Amino acid sequence: QVQLVESGGGLVQAGGSLRLSCAASGRTFGSDIMGWFRQAPGKEREFVGRINRNGGMSYYSDTVKGRFTISRDKDKNTVYLQMDSLKPEDTAVYYCAARNYADTEYGFWGQGTQVTVSS
Repeated sequence: QVQLVESGGGLVQAGGSLRLSCAASGRTFGSDIMGWFRQAPGKEREFVGRINRNGGMSYYSDTVKGRFTISRDKDKNTVYLQMDSLKPEDTAVYYCAARNYADTEYGFWGQGTQVTVSS
């Protein structure tokens, strides 16, 4: 099992920045790929981005590309989501998730952290 705990959410004005953290513990070999997702009220969960185990490869949705950056500290088993130039439409609960390279689905999820962007 991999336990994931997000932190860093909060209220920010449009144009501002926030950095979310996702700390992994337990059997972290199950976290080859770390992903970030978000879900706004009344909407389906949306993929934000992902990063591989050594942090060398990341991928982002078109919605956040150029504004959000994912990084990974292997020594701390922590993944970060740096969010810049935030927009009101970025308001959502943000979740981190983990999966192995061999899996197509993310098997481990955090509890989520709320991000609210005011206009």
